[in-house]
Amino acid sequence: MLKPGDKAPAIALVDQHGEERSLKEFAKRKVLVYFYPKADTPGCTQQSCLLSKIKDDIGRTAIIGISPDAPAKQLKFDTKYKLGFPLLADESHAVARAYKVWKKKSMYGREYMGIERSAFLIDGDGKIIHAWYKISPKDTPAFLLEALGK
Repeated sequence: MLKPGDKAPAIALVDQHGEERSLKEFAKRKVLVYFYPKADTPGCTQQSCLLSKIKDDIGRTAIIGISPDAPAKQLKFDTKYKLGFPLLADESHAVARAYKVWKKKSMYGREYMGIERSAFLIDGDGKIIHAWYKISPKDTPAFLLEALGK
């Protein structure tokens, strides 16, 4: 698991508009990178909408959402809820693996691989300030605001 002080793994993925996005473009700014299992599902919608509500309260801190969904599904999710921040498509799960959030899960006795809902606050130099594994949707914005002293 990643921990505070670790260098954040690189991110280079396509966003909901088909544009290549990277962590480097946010240099010198704090960034919340959060991983969610599937766009437009109850928990992921709650988490994303709550983050969208506080985006004007976090100053220059950027928000980036990442899931295995294709860009078209990310765009539909963004448009439906007017989220207003990059949603990146990690269809190969490479970034999720680098952040140690691609895990074996089980539901109703069936095992499968999937995203462990997690969030990372990264400083302007690319180092992890906070790593929240297994975070609940409603705690994500609260933990971010607390970490930023808001």
